Amino acid sequence: MPMESSSKWRKARFALSCLHVPSTVEDSSSPSAVESAGRRSYGAGLRSSDSSTRMSSSSSISLPKQGSKSSTKEDCAICLTSMKPGQGHAIFTAECSHSFHFHCITSNVRHGNQICPICRARWKEIPFHSPSDLPTERGRTNMIPSPQANNGWMNVLNQLPPPREPSVFDDDEPVDHQPENGSLSGEAIDVKTYPEFSAVSRSATHNNFTILIHLKALSSRRQNSRAPVDLITVLDVSGSMAGTKLALLKRAMGFVIQHLSPSDRLSVISFSSTARRLFPLRRMTDSGRQEALQAVNGLSSNGGTNIAEGLRKGAKVMMDRKWKNPVGSIILLSDGQDTCTVPPLGGSSPENDGLLLLPSSINRNSDTGISIPVHAFGFGVDHDAVAMHSIAENSGGTFSFIEAESVIQDAFAQCIGGLLSVVVQELQVRFECVDPRIKLGSAKAGSYKATVMPGSKTGIIDFGDLYAEEERDFLVTVDIHPIGNSCNEMSLLKVKCNYSDPITKESVTLGEANGDEVKIQRPETAGGDLVVSMEVDRQRNRLQATEAIEEARAAAEQGDLTGAVSVLGRCLEALSATVSAQAGDQLCVALAAEIREMQERMSNQHVYESSGRAYVLSGLSSHLWQRATARGDSTDSTSMVQTYQTQTMTDMVTHSQNLSFGSSSPSARPPRSFSAQPQPRKWGIIRRRQ
Repeated sequence: MPMESSSKWRKARFALSCLHVPSTVEDSSSPSAVESAGRRSYGAGLRSSDSSTRMSSSSSISLPKQGSKSSTKEDCAICLTSMKPGQGHAIFTAECSHSFHFHCITSNVRHGNQICPICRARWKEIPFHSPSDLPTERGRTNMIPSPQANNGWMNVLNQLPPPREPSVFDDDEPVDHQPENGSLSGEAIDVKTYPEFSAVSRSATHNNFTILIHLKALSSRRQNSRAPVDLITVLDVSGSMAGTKLALLKRAMGFVIQHLSPSDRLSVISFSSTARRLFPLRRMTDSGRQEALQAVNGLSSNGGTNIAEGLRKGAKVMMDRKWKNPVGSIILLSDGQDTCTVPPLGGSSPENDGLLLLPSSINRNSDTGISIPVHAFGFGVDHDAVAMHSIAENSGGTFSFIEAESVIQDAFAQCIGGLLSVVVQELQVRFECVDPRIKLGSAKAGSYKATVMPGSKTGIIDFGDLYAEEERDFLVTVDIHPIGNSCNEMSLLKVKCNYSDPITKESVTLGEANGDEVKIQRPETAGGDLVVSMEVDRQRNRLQATEAIEEARAAAEQGDLTGAVSVLGRCLEALSATVSAQAGDQLCVALAAEIREMQERMSNQHVYESSGRAYVLSGLSSHLWQRATARGDSTDSTSMVQTYQTQTMTDMVTHSQNLSFGSSSPSARPPRSFSAQPQPRKWGIIRRRQ
């Protein structure tokens, strides 16, 4: 071998011996290595983030500069571990003379930072992995590669094959089952019933007599536990997410990760033109959090938008897992339209596009579907709101519209605030006619499956999971006929509830003996005008407003915005004339404010296309599921948004907002988790109506 070639080979071998080439998070077999590499990388990256900086599509590697004084005496400012030579880690020394572990600072660079985390100096030369993957500004390369990047050994590293994913995702970390201290200490559901009128004369006939059945999930009856969660986040990292969007997404994911407990498990799927599982379902212990933060901090944006592949992979993680936590859910976020699965314009309806994107394994309407709700978040003005709403609706999840980039963390906070407080599962309500002369008419429960059995004597509604303090209201109609003079009271319905405790899996039945009966008085004559129940009236207003919003949306989709605005206007007039609205009922006030907001967002085609459609669909999702969604530019942009918020949701959103406004440095946030073993807190208990 010529002497010159031999010399080059020795130099390359020496460089390789001191360079730490981190394995992918998924393939890493050393938790300690992950913990060391990931420690504080999330916080440090955000400390030096610049919202005007655009994200790179990956990163590239340059050789460490040897002989730096700071590299021999200082600790890395990102991971806080020693940078002493000979420990198997490459050192990067910036032009400002500050040094860092190479793998730590490249994670910073991938986050879009060009500023020294220590002295805030802006760098002209940065570490990276390949010249084609430099940070860009509006599609242009605004950085030049370091001269060392052309070394021959680097080309060998760039040719290493990408990590292989297993064919079956059964490599999830075992769940942490804590022993339970006894069984339930009380019922988890409070049931109330309200007839439309308290009295109907014996000789009167009343068709479509309305009965309100109100359910409320109480807070956890245990002092030291909640149901652990398996959470899959499916995140859009296509080219359109570059810059501030990706930075805010990482920040929001950091918030989610820090608020999961060691009993909760998380897996992250990223997708652009293809999808990739960043790591299997992992418990969010200290090392699990570090692994998750490192993986999220390493996300980069490029390519198209393949929502279907992202969801397919997320559903596969759920279906293939060996162990299961009691609660399972998927969070989907995208800022664009699917460019890989949905046929060209005119190929199908927008609603069918959503069905094409949703795997049948988690479609609640398919024969093989299991109950894994997808909570979909449409980010910005370019996402496919109809398809995202369809995905959520057909999986049993909610659709939220994030109009302003800055509130993505609050939107995520509201969602996980609910998921981390599930107290009831598989809730089914059964109502039966008591008097043989009565038959059921209709049962209106929004998107929940309602069935009236043959003979019209029995009805069933499946509500699934309820968060602590969540409420469900549905209306049932019956026909009332004249009765004999000997009857002063009449029983209409008997209500029973069946549900499963999410922790013990104990099955509970309420109303097993006599049930909660709905009764009215049948006097010989009902003196004066009948006074309608305020509770029934306000819920009827909610349902009628929801129907008007659906009608207005259908008109808007046909291009008839004038007709859509008129439909909403008539709804406002009818709403204002009701008993509850005239009494100043807050739900009616919120409904009116929301309808006026929708009218404004239907003022012209451009406004409707850019924000009106998504705002309307997120509102419909909230009303049909009676569950809080984010909509518009904030999670509390209208009082209607807060109507379905539970206390745990409100607390989580408040915590997110306090962190955002109270500190300019996200890294200053103390690690915190909503433990599966929280401290007890006092809640208001509503007694069952006798």
